[in-house]
Amino acid sequence: MSTDSPRSGEQWSRAELLAHVVTESQRHYAGYSLFTQALADHVGLHPTDMQCIALLDLEPGPVSTGDVARLTGLTSGSATRLVDRLVKAGIVERLADPKDRRRSLVALAPGARSRIGEAWETPGRAFGAVLDRYSDAELAVIADYLHRAAEVGRAQAERLQSGG
Repeated sequence: MSTDSPRSGEQWSRAELLAHVVTESQRHYAGYSLFTQALADHVGLHPTDMQCIALLDLEPGPVSTGDVARLTGLTSGSATRLVDRLVKAGIVERLADPKDRRRSLVALAPGARSRIGEAWETPGRAFGAVLDRYSDAELAVIADYLHRAAEVGRAQAERLQSGG
């Protein structure tokens, strides 16, 4: 299996380039899945816990358990168990919802960012080194692709979950 950098785009037909992007996307997904599992094992969590932590870190504030279910694609019962595990592990905390006293909200616990951040430090530098090789224009294209691909992934997940 070759992990060498691909030849320059001018040497590929469009069909070859598209096929190569699909292949490399599959390799990226597999590699990132392996990394996520290893990172989760390293910090003593489940990969789904790591996904939830990453998604909570992107949120501007506390979210409901229903939002955790929506963000992770879990059922409400599974999301509740996930939050329970993360509370027990000291990664998230439940906060009173200021708008509805019957609900609680979930947010990363103050020490969670530093705990996960310590484990992420070395891999983060390695991923950053890869990105350092690209120009600002290339980074803009990569960011655009990742954003659009994530939107397609969410839409297709919703379609599949709804029986479509």
